Amino acid sequence: MALRRLLAPLDGSHLAEAVLPAIEALASRCRSSVILMHIREEHAPVSIHGERYLRDPDEAVRYLEAVANRLREKGLDVAYHVHETLEGDVARSIVQHADEFAPDLVVLCSHGSGGMRDWLYGSIAQQVVRLGTWPVLLLEPEADGSAPHFEPKRILVPIDDSELHQSPHRLAVEMAQAFSAQVMLLLVVPTLETLAGEAVAYRRMLPATMAAILQLAEDSAAERLRNVQSECTGEGVDVVAQVTRGETVAEIVENAHSYGAELIVLSTHGRAGVLAILEGSVAARVARRAGVPLLLVPTRRSP
Repeated sequence: MALRRLLAPLDGSHLAEAVLPAIEALASRCRSSVILMHIREEHAPVSIHGERYLRDPDEAVRYLEAVANRLREKGLDVAYHVHETLEGDVARSIVQHADEFAPDLVVLCSHGSGGMRDWLYGSIAQQVVRLGTWPVLLLEPEADGSAPHFEPKRILVPIDDSELHQSPHRLAVEMAQAFSAQVMLLLVVPTLETLAGEAVAYRRMLPATMAAILQLAEDSAAERLRNVQSECTGEGVDVVAQVTRGETVAEIVENAHSYGAELIVLSTHGRAGVLAILEGSVAARVARRAGVPLLLVPTRRSP
């Protein structure tokens, strides 16, 4: 897919503006157009993140116009939209408007002291991720609230062995091409000790059989991962591949740190996968522990 259109919801705060350097970098390198959006909230607070909240529609228009002009000075194609109708559910309104604008990527910034965790579990990001059908880039401000630098040179792509054919590596390849970055494809196969769910019962009853099955899974995964690596390399991207054994989140975080990843690209598997995120599954736990931008790519799990 091509990142032709980027959507950035802004609430008027400096924290929300922490997405702008990433927007600028992505738009300039991918030749994307940008849409800035502000949703007016019913029963809005007087202030947000310690700053005065944009309650008046004319004030919101002036604000987005000023931000748009700053980006236009950098040579970017920028439009903006203020939703004048007061909305009781800001997150759902963002999703509805995003469907109208048909973005290729929604860029959101974490808010609050909890950082990325607040966004993944908070009402706005929760619904945007749960209801949306487009990739979402989640960024976190620096400790002082300033905007983070965004120029990933090492991109980690954990891949689900069940769907190598439709993994998030496609979007990671485009990001790598835009930023001249290297990509690490990572596939985690559990050990006997880290098996979960129904497999735990089989491990207890048939440990030798399960160990053999996991070894076969590792061998098969390595072969298929090499095929994906070859495909990406054929598109001019520097790609390394790694199959590891252990607990999924721990291995992703450990490899992200040892590899020096500056972006992690993760898939969400339709409704079930997104609900798993909200229940504290892979993406949420990786976000809490990795400390780098997270790009969530919706996919559908094959039958």
